[in-house]
This record gives sequence, C-alpha cells and structure tokens, in this order.
Amino acid sequence: MTIKTRVFLLTFILLLPLGATATEDYYPPYGSWQRTTPQAAGMDAAKLAQAVNFAQSKAVVEPNDLAQAITDSFSPREPDFRILGPTKAREGSAGLVIRKGYIVAEWGDIERVDMTFSAVKSYLSTIMALALRDGLVNDIHAPVSRWVRDGEFASEHNRNITWHHLMNQTSDWQGTLWGVPDWADRPEGKDRSKWPNRELHEPGSYFKYNDVRINLAAYSLLQVWRQPLPVVLKREVMDPIGASTTWRWHGYENSWVTLDGQKMQSVSGGGHFGGGLFISALDHARMGLLFLRNGNWQDSQIVPTEWIHAMRQPTPVQPDYGYMWWLNTDQKRIPAAPDSAFWAAGFGGNYIYVDQENDLLIVLRWVPALEEVVEAVMSAIED
Repeated sequence: MTIKTRVFLLTFILLLPLGATATEDYYPPYGSWQRTTPQAAGMDAAKLAQAVNFAQSKAVVEPNDLAQAITDSFSPREPDFRILGPTKAREGSAGLVIRKGYIVAEWGDIERVDMTFSAVKSYLSTIMALALRDGLVNDIHAPVSRWVRDGEFASEHNRNITWHHLMNQTSDWQGTLWGVPDWADRPEGKDRSKWPNRELHEPGSYFKYNDVRINLAAYSLLQVWRQPLPVVLKREVMDPIGASTTWRWHGYENSWVTLDGQKMQSVSGGGHFGGGLFISALDHARMGLLFLRNGNWQDSQIVPTEWIHAMRQPTPVQPDYGYMWWLNTDQKRIPAAPDSAFWAAGFGGNYIYVDQENDLLIVLRWVPALEEVVEAVMSAIED
C-alpha cells in the first residue's frame, strides 16, 4: 500500500462519533468528512486496498499540459480547432470511495482543483432541474424558442427543439455558437466537403455528443435564469451541500453576453475548447452524495425526486444516456454494477459514479478505467 493510498484500517482512522453507525444517513458538514473502516462500512479491507492500488495503476497524467492534450485529441479531425477557454495542468491522480456516506478509501490530493471536462454536463442538467423546480421553465417538452427569442431557435428546424432534446443530446441543432459551427464538433464521415451541409435529423431521433449544443443549453439556461449559472449553482446547490469555495465554472473568451444591462459569461458544458468546471474530487463527492440520496441533503430536497427519476430514463436512440448522466442500462457498460447505477464522465478519466443499490459513491480523477475500477471496488462489498 503506497503512502498516498489511505484505506482506513482501525488504528489509522478518525473514529465515528460515539453511538454512530455506518448505516445511518450521514451528511458531511462544511469543511470535514467522516472516515470509517472498510469493515464498518461492510467492505473487505484487503480487497478494497487492491481496488485502490489498481485504480492508481491505471492513472493517466501525461501530457501534463492539458491544452496540448486537448489540441492533440481534437485538432487533427476538427477544422479550425482552437482553445477558447482557460486550461490547467494536471498532476497526480486522485480518488475517493464512499460507502454509506463515509469515506472508506482515498488517494492523491482530493482537495486539488482540476479541470473536469464533460463531468460538468451533469451539473448543467442540475441547473435545468432547478429551473423546473422554481417554475422558470414549466415543461421540459416545450420548445426552447418560447424562452430564447434571439434567433438561435428561429429556423424551421431549430424551432422544434425542446429542453428535453437539449438535455439528452438529441436536438441536432444547426448553427454557430461562440464562433464554432455545430458540424465542426466531432464531424462525421470522411468527406469534409459535406460537413457544412450535413443531413439534418428530426429533433429526438438522433443522438450526437456535441459540445456546441451543450454550450447552447448553457446559454439557453442563462437566458432563463438571467444571472450567471455559477452564481445559481453556488447559491442553490454547492453552498447548501457544504462544498468549498475553490471551484470555478468558466466559459470562453468570446462567450460574454449582456442581459438586463449586465455583462455575463455564458459558461461551457465541458473542456473540449477549454473552460468548464474546475473542481476538487472532494467537492465532486458532495455532488455525488446529493444524487446518491435522491437529491436530498439532510432535511432539504434540493433536487426534486421527480428529476432524479426523469434524468435516469434511457434515451430511446441512446439507451445508456439520460439527461446528461450516463446510465448502466441492462448492465451493458458495467456488468458487475446494477442496472440503476449512473455516472458523470469527463475526458481523461474524470468520473462521479453513483450506485444507490449498494450505497456506493466513487470519484475518479485521471483514471480512465471506470468499468474495471468499479468492478474491483464491488468485489470488496460484503453486505
């Protein structure tokens, strides 16, 4: 077991408060998180240690320069590719295993703020949930053009796009946002001459993972909230769940708009072009615990339970995807995990894995091997 690997054995842990058990619903207060032994959490200590060591062995932290890593990944295929938002160098990997609300294993610097790439999409969908909760949007199946009337949804094709389509990436929106045309993000086919005049698909009939359209969802929600989305996230979610104040949610150098006389930045839903959410593994874990507990934090229902159900419904044309969360539908992605498991996922191995059936939460930073790590951790569960 390495020095950085801390699977908490009895002689090295911060003991549970007198009378507490690992079966109670525990919510970590601001600034701390209770640790417990694997045994107290119903796990085999040796197998859990093996799982953590395995996760560490699968870490990928090179190249350290993420601006270079992004460019190497996307510029060969995407025309006129350029980085529009900030980036940050990565260092060592980090991770957490949480069972029954308590930390049972951790490694690396879990308080280090890192880029998280597309894991932020799950945060963005939460902003949608709050808009529905507060009545700012009254129907997820309504056309977005009812709320966003600046031309982005004016065409005959785009006017039929609903919030539902934006959330499950089936909108097939056509246009250019922040200087990037929709077709230039992960373009399909080998004939480049056809890319600008691609075939259009009826909204809801075709899944395409596309950050231009995700950024459109963020822009559309900014139009609804009329205030920066990081402000909304902090006030409505991150402060109530006791997150730190070290996280930042960035947009692009050219994604500034003026609303109601105020200049605001429309944030990005990933790090494809730079930007996105920069956050620690520990704050990721708080977000994961919120969803592990069906949107509830102590006595407060922050995310409506109706949304927790809705976001986990498989998209018909992409059954392993819901409202910006990946799903384990029919146990195809992770056979060892239950069908009900779901996770946020980002480039480079950034994950928040949520398993309600086993009261299990796993956060990975720079560990691409999600399936294998989950399987190894699952093997340590005894009850």
